[in-house]
Amino acid sequence: MSKPRNNGNACDDGNTPNGNCVNQDRSEDSDYLVHDIAQHTNRRSGPHENLSRCVPGKRKLLVSTVEMLVGREGNYNGRGRFTSADGCHVLSRYLPVNGPWWVDHLKSRAYVSQFSADGSLFVAGFQRSHIRIYNVDKGWKVQKDILAKSLRWTITDAGLSPDQQFLVYSSLSPIVHIVNVGSAASESIANITEIHEGLDFSVDDYDDDDYEGIGIFSVKFSTDGKELVAASSDNSIYVYDLEAKRPSLRILAHKSDVNTVCFADETGHLLFSGSDDHLCKVWDRRCFGTRGKAAGVLVGHLEGITFIDSRGDGRYFISNGKDQTTKLWDIRKMSSNVPYTPRLRDPHFDYRWMDYPTHARAVKHPHDQSLATYKGHKVLRTLIRCYFSPAYSTGQKYIYTGSSDGSLHIYDLVSGDQVASCHHHEAPVRDCSWHPLYPTIVTSSWDGVIARWEFPGSDEEPARHAPRQRRPSY
Repeated sequence: MSKPRNNGNACDDGNTPNGNCVNQDRSEDSDYLVHDIAQHTNRRSGPHENLSRCVPGKRKLLVSTVEMLVGREGNYNGRGRFTSADGCHVLSRYLPVNGPWWVDHLKSRAYVSQFSADGSLFVAGFQRSHIRIYNVDKGWKVQKDILAKSLRWTITDAGLSPDQQFLVYSSLSPIVHIVNVGSAASESIANITEIHEGLDFSVDDYDDDDYEGIGIFSVKFSTDGKELVAASSDNSIYVYDLEAKRPSLRILAHKSDVNTVCFADETGHLLFSGSDDHLCKVWDRRCFGTRGKAAGVLVGHLEGITFIDSRGDGRYFISNGKDQTTKLWDIRKMSSNVPYTPRLRDPHFDYRWMDYPTHARAVKHPHDQSLATYKGHKVLRTLIRCYFSPAYSTGQKYIYTGSSDGSLHIYDLVSGDQVASCHHHEAPVRDCSWHPLYPTIVTSSWDGVIARWEFPGSDEEPARHAPRQRRPSY
């Protein structure tokens, strides 16, 4: 792991963890970013004004933990306790970059890794049909070892239901499987030890040839656990009604593979999608007067989009693109139509096996509607994922992403500075997950390693070798 760098420019006032950062490209629309989302973020992660120190002509200084504790004991904020923003101000400076400690290692590429909503469980999905659920509170013990059914190529996505009773997993197939992970059995072999119910995402207007060619790249539960939303290789978005056990909606959403889709907030009305056609789109299920008509389009990426994560407020989201950038979006800036632009992308570039052309790195979309652009990581070979940091512990003041160079990158949401990077893996880090409550991040890589990064970390030395008892036989 390389330590965060300090170039002595943007962070001289200590307003980033440990005072470490590097300059990154920022959105040209910086005033908008400073005056809008910066205020939202600061309200979530800034200390109470009575605890803030300000030197005339200088920016506010970072309030130390000791000062925060003294202020709490002195009841400076009038509440007799930390506010949630006070807590975020303390916790968010301690980035989970110590380690790594190995959680597991299989001789199979790791594609998916996610904490449950409460952080008690962790799900990891591997290419050769294995999905493992670890009990975080019991020393990362394997609670459920699942052997998936009828995979095509790999597990593309997997996730727990909000009540943590069911798990869905997808592959390059129109059938998404769901399994009861709340059962007592620790081993779940599809339709042998337990039933893995197949959910058919095909619809009546498909012919057999189309049906066979569908692959699901992303599948997510709604907040109430009653629906699934999926992104498909047939340029479509699907919504599946789990109670009716059938697709309730198909949207022919893009002109190329839809790699990612998610619910925008808890209501389930809005959806965000991203595609290889390099567009992000917003869909409002309440006003589908014209079938398949997007509520709005957001342009700015020059290549296909690999992943989208919503801030959860129905307004902001981030996206990873094959143009080697992460972008921040506000749906209030979306357009009803895609503005005409000349062909900007390199027609010969294939991210699966090529490096991104050097000359293309300086190209900017003439109609870029994003609020900010973050650079430093690599989005090559696979659909690299990116996320907002947890609201509880950081106030979502960071975004973090995997990288095809085997590392994890953390950026300050508002300044755009890269505040930390963790280097360990020998292959792309496709997925990563920040614990919702504690300073812990887990990375999953194509080298088969699931690695844990913490602050401050346990007393044990970081494990560089996988536990033997967890190695598979293949």
